[in-house]
Amino acid sequence: MRKHYLVFLALLAFGWGQSQEKLTYQQPPEEILELVNAPTAPSVLIADDGEHMLLLYSDYYKTIAELSETELRLAGLRINPKTNIGSRTNYYNNIVVKKIGEKDGIQVEGLPQNPRLANFNWSPDQSKMAFTHTTSEGVEVMVLDVETAKATKLTDANVNANMRDVINWFKDGESILVKMLPGDRKPLIDVSEAVPDGPTISANDGKKAQNRTYQDLLKNPNDEFNFEQLARSELYKVKLDGSKTKWKETDMYTSISFSPDGSYVMTVTLDKPFSYLVPYYRFPNTTNIFDKDGKLVKKMLEIPLIEDLPQGFMAERTGMRDLSWRNDKPATLVYVEALDGGDPQNEVPYRDEVFELEAPFNGQGKSILKTKNRFSWIQWGNDDIAIAHDRWWNDRNTKTYLFDPSNPEKQPKVISDRNYQDVYSNPGNFITKRNENGSWVLSLDKNNNAYLLGDGYTEEGQFPFLEKMDLNTLKKTRLYTSKLENKLERLIEYNPENDQLLVRIESPSEYPNYYYKSVIRRKGPMQLTAFENPYQSIQNVHKEVITYKRDDGLELTGTLYLPVGYDMQKKEKMPMILWAYPREFKDKNSASQNTQNPNEFTYPYWGSPIYWVTRGYVVLDDASFPIIGEGDEQPNDTFRSQLVANAKAAIDALDAMGYIDTDRVAVGGHSYGAFMVANLLSHSDLFAAGIARSGAYNRTLTPFGFQSEERNYWEAPEVYYTMSPFMHAEKMKTPLLLVHGEADNNSGTYPMQSERYFNALKGLGATVRLVMLPKESHGYRAKESILHLLWEQDQWLEKYVKQKQEMNSDNISGSN
Repeated sequence: MRKHYLVFLALLAFGWGQSQEKLTYQQPPEEILELVNAPTAPSVLIADDGEHMLLLYSDYYKTIAELSETELRLAGLRINPKTNIGSRTNYYNNIVVKKIGEKDGIQVEGLPQNPRLANFNWSPDQSKMAFTHTTSEGVEVMVLDVETAKATKLTDANVNANMRDVINWFKDGESILVKMLPGDRKPLIDVSEAVPDGPTISANDGKKAQNRTYQDLLKNPNDEFNFEQLARSELYKVKLDGSKTKWKETDMYTSISFSPDGSYVMTVTLDKPFSYLVPYYRFPNTTNIFDKDGKLVKKMLEIPLIEDLPQGFMAERTGMRDLSWRNDKPATLVYVEALDGGDPQNEVPYRDEVFELEAPFNGQGKSILKTKNRFSWIQWGNDDIAIAHDRWWNDRNTKTYLFDPSNPEKQPKVISDRNYQDVYSNPGNFITKRNENGSWVLSLDKNNNAYLLGDGYTEEGQFPFLEKMDLNTLKKTRLYTSKLENKLERLIEYNPENDQLLVRIESPSEYPNYYYKSVIRRKGPMQLTAFENPYQSIQNVHKEVITYKRDDGLELTGTLYLPVGYDMQKKEKMPMILWAYPREFKDKNSASQNTQNPNEFTYPYWGSPIYWVTRGYVVLDDASFPIIGEGDEQPNDTFRSQLVANAKAAIDALDAMGYIDTDRVAVGGHSYGAFMVANLLSHSDLFAAGIARSGAYNRTLTPFGFQSEERNYWEAPEVYYTMSPFMHAEKMKTPLLLVHGEADNNSGTYPMQSERYFNALKGLGATVRLVMLPKESHGYRAKESILHLLWEQDQWLEKYVKQKQEMNSDNISGSN
């Protein structure tokens, strides 16, 4: 009788039996709380001189009070109108300068109390670092002298940091171009109190405008007015002594970039009309080139409103696009034009053409390259050498070209032609360095050898590598392969001039730290940082990457964690949590490849299931959930059956190993992983409970594509219907915990998705709980929210998974 009474009290404490409940923020059990409260190591910035590094410290979480500050959601942006910076900005709160080779760092002097630092930007010679500090009233610019470790305030708190490129250094390193609030800014309209003067009307003249379901869009003329006021800036040239002069008049500046030699400045400014269908980056805009004194040199480009692109992920607008500076030249523009009308459905031998145009930017650009797929980017080397990359979503192909920019008649060499999802064939990334202008260019030696760093995934495991490629013959020479035992060595940077390889080494129980190695001289490692593991309670947890097969023979993987103190000899069958995220592939070879490494540091971030190894659960994290559609077949044509096959394979594998009780298995996921969870619970009986966070459950509410689905609803209605858990709510017989941020900004995962799904499940008698986290977006930020989330998940798992057998035997059930 006492046992029944205790369970009843637990049910009341957790809120069953009520439709809604007033519940303050809760905290998870001490085992989990200890991990959440562990201090985090700083971010590391290493200067090119190899002598200094900056350690940037931050609180990993915001507070709910910070998330509750005033926020306007306009045209795809989230802005604090009082401080004039993104309302979701990640801030650092301390800086330490550390000299390479010295044990202790130097605390930076001159920082304000309780600083909120962002927008870090090295000076051209990297002797200084500019950054913003957000006060209670606005944003100011500060500058750090790295050698003296002293920071000084440069401007008042009247900087406009609402859009990107807030601060840019002039070439001399003595002045900064800063976006400042205009003197004629008008007061914002309080839309909560504004009286409408008419209806809001949208219209279409017959053109197709198949856009994703963007969030935070403009909704009415009041939003338009507020957005314009918040986007407008004046540009000022601010010297390091704090004196300033107006450099350019008020406009809606989005992008600002200096030419490599500092002689010119390219700006992109927004124009009207605004749109209620797409975010600000698809509004009309103008690209201008100015000299360094602010005098207009040329209006390069005017782009109209983009609401009606052709269908498909590889669609592009026609005309000049992707303007950028050529990094190896003083002042040369590069741009791209589509050769297929921007329509992926058009079959053409080349999709894009690349042009360059030298200062003073008159006449037509010179064609320097055509790409088979949609152009991606170029790594510039010198007059005769450049590396270009393209990409095509539909067949997952990417090509890498070696070409001569000075001789367009010379046929480019395709040095890589591969499926970009095929990680085993990845040749690595070309290493770049800063040239005399401070721009990133290919790191080439006198013999035209280039260098590549690769992740080194293979069938046998992960072995990161450094290679040298002779660009004359394309012959490769392996210079270094990481073969550390029981550790993971990530290769970060290599400088062939001084044979200095920057690496980061970690193990499941050793926090990642940085080292220098000499590859040719075979010296090192020289330790640069000494961060300690803050998660002592789980440092000895058993961790391994397991492989298993799906019923069709496809090889899958997952990272297995056993509970703290688990007896490998006794092999008690424990409850299990499976956490995953589906990914689409066009071939089985790529889908079966393993990119997990058991030697990665075990890091329990806010959304991780790893916390529950402290609570007696087996965890299979990042379990492979490939969805494959080969040839003309699309992956989503068999989405549900492949989901279930993936889940069954994972559970069968752990069952065969003797670790789990198959009657007590939970499944969890975030975003598209939540969508996966709802489908698995609706169409299988494999699980005791599910946790679905920030998902979308009715695909007809995202009718012009979702995730990796290009087809619209009217082209594939059966796919949208079959894949939507909402359409099959009557099949839900498994307890489901739904969690969603009330301010979710992700395309397609409107909070309404969880609310409507909950109502359907509740109306059909399912066991379901909906938790709406105030102020939270697609990912959760406030510590109060995180702790409550962990409490909710722990309570749900304890009741419906760990205690399942006990509660079934007592014949106790709960309703929501």
